[in-house]
Order: sequence, then structure tokens, then C-alpha cells
Amino acid sequence: MNSLLTTLGGKLAERWLNLLVLPGALFLAAAAAGTTLGHRHWHDTDRLRAALDDLAIRPALDRAGTAALLVALLLLAASAASLAAQFLGGAIERYWLRFGRDRVSRALTACRARRWRELDTRYEEAHGDLSAAGGGPWPPPDVQARIENLAGSRDRIALRAPTRPTWYGDRVQAARERVHAAYGVDLAAVWPRLWLTLPEQAVRQIQSAQDSFAAAARIGAWAAGYALLACWWWPAALVAVCCAAVARSRARDALELFAELIEAAVDVHGRELAERIGLNGAESAVLTDEVGERMSELFRKGG
Repeated sequence: MNSLLTTLGGKLAERWLNLLVLPGALFLAAAAAGTTLGHRHWHDTDRLRAALDDLAIRPALDRAGTAALLVALLLLAASAASLAAQFLGGAIERYWLRFGRDRVSRALTACRARRWRELDTRYEEAHGDLSAAGGGPWPPPDVQARIENLAGSRDRIALRAPTRPTWYGDRVQAARERVHAAYGVDLAAVWPRLWLTLPEQAVRQIQSAQDSFAAAARIGAWAAGYALLACWWWPAALVAVCCAAVARSRARDALELFAELIEAAVDVHGRELAERIGLNGAESAVLTDEVGERMSELFRKGG
């Protein structure tokens, strides 16, 4: 029992150090350096060294109790900064996945939808030109490359016609629409029940993708913090840009994986859920539209 508690305590301390103390301490150090140097002396290491020397020679720091209290306050401040970043990261997640109800979001959704339709029209025209030219099973490489480039450009905006102001929201919406088109399943109604039937390995993979998306949002929160610090020390703007780029890249990868895993869970385990609740026709090799619609209607409970 003691060894178990020791192991758990070590893991909790390591998690607290990695998630709270280190990012917060790094930000506090950058903030202290930035406010000391300012824009004019942004690279003056001698000025920074002199400020550290002045702090070190203060009589209060010679006392062990004062030094310990100062370290504790720094740890608390670093933890508070990281907690603030986590809170802001949650807000960023909701912002990325939001519906377009306000005026700006509706305008952004309309702009994305217009670009998507233009690329989709060009993609269909390219396919039509290939068919009119009597393209066989092996189309010319240049034509195939043009079609693939158009498809890639269109899919980078959204897999389906955009209905939300961001790619992230549209990717989640696309997963819901694709599942409904394939199986007649209302993903919002079925997913909580399907989650309870998933094997542990599938649950871990989905949670890992979701955690990666949340971690990317936290990096975006730190980008906002360093952007604010840039008001006093302009090199922090470079850190903010790097954090924002990393956050965007990781968030797209994580959400793409998350959406694919959601669809895969329905593909692999949807029929098993139908069997568990005793729907007729669930003995089919695949989940049929009829069973998917009946299952969705049952789980909506008439709602």
C-alpha cells in the first residue's frame, strides 16, 4: 500500500510540475526579463544581470525563511499562471468549435462557404472535362494532379460545405453528417451510449486525441499571454507567433484524428450496440440505415 501511494504521489508531483509549474515559471521569467529590459534595451544582458545582482544582495534574501517563502510564492504564481492558461485554453476550444450565430461568425462562415463552392465547382468541372475527353482508368498525370490539387484545396477548407466559421467546427460537423449518411445514425444521440460499449483501447485512443486538442488550445492560450507581454518587450511577439503556429498545427492534427476515431468507432462498434439493445435486423453484417434510424429514434426518447 505504501509503495502504491508513493508511486501515485510521484506521478501527481511530476504531472503538477510538467503541466503547471514549468510553463508558468517560463512565462514569469520572460515577463520579469521583459519588464526589466523593455523595448529599448531588449537584448541588453548586462542590464538584466545587474538587476539580478541587485536582487541577490538584498539582506532579506540571506534569511532561509524569507528565501523559502519567496520560492513558495514563485511556485504559486507559476501555478496560477498555468491555471489561467488552462481556463483560457478551454475558452479557445469552445471558440474553435463554436456555431456561427454572431454577425462576424456568420460572415466568416459565408466567406468559407463561397471559397469551398468555388473549389468544388472547379473540381467537378475538372472531372467533367476528363469524362468528356474519354479518360480511361488511367487519366493523364497532369489532369490527375490537377484534380487532386483541387480536392486537397477544397478539403483544407472543409470536407463538406461549411456551416461553421472555423475548420475545427466543420470537421466535427462533417463526422456527424458522414455517419448519418452512411448508417442513418444521429451521432449526438447515439454517441454517449456507444462510448459505454467501446473497449478500453479505443477509449484510450479517443481520449488521447481529445487531450491533444486540449493541449493545443493551451498552447494557443500561452500565445495570447506572450502577445500581451509583447506590449512591454517586443521579442515576446516572436514567441507568441511560434506558439500560435504550433497550436494551430497540433489542433488540426488532433481534431482530424479525433473525428476519424469517432467515425471508426461507429463503423466498428455501431452494430454491436444495436445488438445489445435487441434491435431486429442487427444480425446483419453491417449496420443498416433502418437499424441506425431506429436506434437514433430510441435514444432520442421522442425528443
